[in-house]
Amino acid sequence: MPQPRKRPRSYDPGKTRAAVTAQFAHVHEGVARLTPEQLALPTRLGEWTVRELAAHIAMVLRSVIRGVAAPEPSVRDVVLLDWPAATRRYAGAVDQDTRELAEAAVGPDGLPELYARTAEEFAAALADAPGDRLIVTRFGAMPLADFLVTRTVELTVHTDDLNAATGLAVPYDRQALATCTRVLADALALKAPGGSVELRVPPHAVVQCVEGPRHTRGTPPNVVETDPLTWTRLATGRTSWAEAVDAAHLRASGDRADLAAWLPVLG
Repeated sequence: MPQPRKRPRSYDPGKTRAAVTAQFAHVHEGVARLTPEQLALPTRLGEWTVRELAAHIAMVLRSVIRGVAAPEPSVRDVVLLDWPAATRRYAGAVDQDTRELAEAAVGPDGLPELYARTAEEFAAALADAPGDRLIVTRFGAMPLADFLVTRTVELTVHTDDLNAATGLAVPYDRQALATCTRVLADALALKAPGGSVELRVPPHAVVQCVEGPRHTRGTPPNVVETDPLTWTRLATGRTSWAEAVDAAHLRASGDRADLAAWLPVLG
């Protein structure tokens, strides 16, 4: 089990790039198999159909392409852990852009062409762009390496949405899932600072959170333990605390080991 983090977590830029590329390739293969009937299915994302969801997943990478293509900002506006809370503010704009992209990708070749073009342009955009280069994002200027970390979260979460809506079994790249798990765990620790509860998501993350008595040695009195996908669903509102408990997808021990009040951490 990894030890609780006390300093900002760092991510290997090369591994992050590879994870984003691999997870998008997995989704690309899944989307290519979707029938028109499947593309019209509802999702758990409001009024979005599978077509809108698939378009949005392509938009996750297209935001990187646009950011690298724009002139480099002079000042950094956003640090990595500002991003989870900031996503809620841009939900309307994201919805509009997603619908426009989905409408532009109509027809039997629309989504396959969009995905092929996106993969090609993404690889070209990253070819000569260093991780510390500031890029323009919807959330403000941030280093490319940090923005790619956020893309692992988006891709992992929406792969799960796609699987839930269609019955596909699109795989999860291990590095992408690990990075997603860690970002969302650290976001909880930022939202609910303290040391009275230990959240364990083996094998990827452990953080301490929630104000109250801090343990210093041995097994802490308040522990929550769950698997990476359940944690991702809890942290993004795809499932509720009560649902996860009822399904025995998490174990919580101690008087303070109820994190429902601080969930979700991502809009």
